[in-house]
Amino acid sequence: MTRKLIAVTACATGVAHTYMAEKALLQAAKKMNVLIKVETQGATGIGHYLTAKDVQIGETVILATDTKVRDLNRFNGKKILQVGVSDPIKNAEKVINDALTLVDTK
Repeated sequence: MTRKLIAVTACATGVAHTYMAEKALLQAAKKMNVLIKVETQGATGIGHYLTAKDVQIGETVILATDTKVRDLNRFNGKKILQVGVSDPIKNAEKVINDALTLVDTK
């Protein structure tokens, strides 16, 4: 069974790290055979908005952010892994594994 995650990336300025973290998560997830959809909350607005269906399907939420997440209430009731925006850039596989472990730990 393919694992499914959702994530939000956002940095204080919303210019570079937001998108670097997105790219790192997407690349690591592909390598790990994990499906992931990553919403970016950058200076140009929200990219790849996570819909209610996305949130329902995602096993857990990775918030890779250094700033406030817009519409955070969408994730009420979901397990959330909160990390800094630089964490996936440094080691995205660890972040994904931590998120999967969070789901598997009840």
